[in-house]
This record gives sequence, C-alpha cells and structure tokens, in this order.
Amino acid sequence: MDPKKLKGPNVWPTNANCSMTDEQCRLFRDTLERYRREAVRVCMELVRYFAISLTSSNPHLFDEYFTEPSTFIRLLHYSAEESAPSEGVYACGAHSDYGMLTLLLTDDNPGLQIQTKDGTWVDVPPKKGAFVVNIGDMFERWTNGLFKSTVHRVITPKDANERYSVPFFFEPNFDALVECLESCCNKDNPAKYPPITAGQHLLNMYASTHADFKASSAKTS
Repeated sequence: MDPKKLKGPNVWPTNANCSMTDEQCRLFRDTLERYRREAVRVCMELVRYFAISLTSSNPHLFDEYFTEPSTFIRLLHYSAEESAPSEGVYACGAHSDYGMLTLLLTDDNPGLQIQTKDGTWVDVPPKKGAFVVNIGDMFERWTNGLFKSTVHRVITPKDANERYSVPFFFEPNFDALVECLESCCNKDNPAKYPPITAGQHLLNMYASTHADFKASSAKTS
C-alpha cells in the first residue's frame, strides 16, 4: 500500500455493506480480479503492436516500463436521461484519458462519441465481442503527438435505455520516465513535452481536474 503512488487496497463488497450474499460477493471479486489479469494481458499485446509501428522491429520497446503497471477499473452506469448538448447536459462531458491506453467494454446501447481532427463528433456504435481502445494523453506525450489522445464523450439519445460500460485504464509503472522517443523527434520536430514520470503526470492531471484531490507529491509544473 502506497497512497503517494495511487496504490491501496480495494474496498470489496461484503454481505455487511451491500445487499449481495457472501457467495455473490466472492464471485464479484473473483470475476473482477480475473478480468483485470486478462485486460493487462490484452493491453500489453496492444502496447507491443504500437511499439512495432514506432520501430518496425522491436515489439518490446515499452516492456521495461510495464513491469508493475498501474491499472484502474471503473464500473459505470448511465441513466436514461436524454442529453441536451446545447444546454450543457451530457451523460459524460468531452475529455481525453490521462494515461497510456484505455480498454473500454460497453453494453449494446449507443452513446459513445469521439471527436475527429476537424472537431466533428462521430458515433462509436457498440459491437458485441469487441473493445474500444482509446489512446491517452501519456502516450501522445511519449510519441510527441504522433499518436493523438482520443477526445470522447457520452451523449444519451432520446428514448434510450440505461447504459453500462467498464473502462480499464492501463498505465506504466508509477516511476517510469515518459520522454519523447527518438523515433518521434528530430531537429525539425523537437520534443514538445519535457520528460516526466508516469506517476507525476497522473498526479498533476488529477490535481488539475479534481478540486478535492490531495497528494503530498502532486505538483502543477
């Protein structure tokens, strides 16, 4: 347990703090722990494919930075209330994810949109048996903007059902140094971002977007 590195025990449901039976609580925990293991495996495969695209020969470019990856699972529930963007009413406002990759599992209900380079919002229709993969701000930083973080939002259409999704956030080791890759910069295209550890990047982002976030090591530089 190390709160300064965003590490600590999960608060798992028990029969004492929820309406599930002890057996249901056990199955819930076992399912999520198994899901996390498999999601880590899938994300490492994706990271290696990205590495090949950057080097053409070395799939293990990032391996040393993911020996103890930081991972976060959120179980999200969206109400069926219709969104009204013109009035500032969204199921989830526009944002990009802070880290490396997000593996997103959704149900069969629409709502997710991504923003294209020209600012157009495009629906991402749910596809059974498939994940949505979002690139995060940290990977954009690592590649000097070659790979762009995915700006996305959720718009609940009229007469929609309640919607559920499970984002899995996959980040490097807390102390991994994130600096522009040699293959992504040169004298005509210098590094756009200074080096920073993955953990400090996350702390900075949390501090800048969550008014109640406190961490003794958080900085705003």
